[in-house]
Amino acid sequence: MALSYKARKRWSLVILLIGLPVYITLAVNLVDLFERPSIWVEFAVYVVLGFLWIMPFKFIFKGVGQPDPDAPHDNEGR
Repeated sequence: MALSYKARKRWSLVILLIGLPVYITLAVNLVDLFERPSIWVEFAVYVVLGFLWIMPFKFIFKGVGQPDPDAPHDNEGR
């Protein structure tokens, strides 16, 4: 079942305002479990985790910044 534009917009806000800070906290704690890795290993882990969090939510964020496709269009010469 596909989500409506409004539902995707609301879920994207929930994910960004609640889910992302929780994920960042978990990622920092995960890296903290290692015994001070080199700066490049730490950087690589953060880059991989930075891309990894978005993969399950890609369909929610796709097209959210565009105008609502279901909204009535005003065709008065614009």
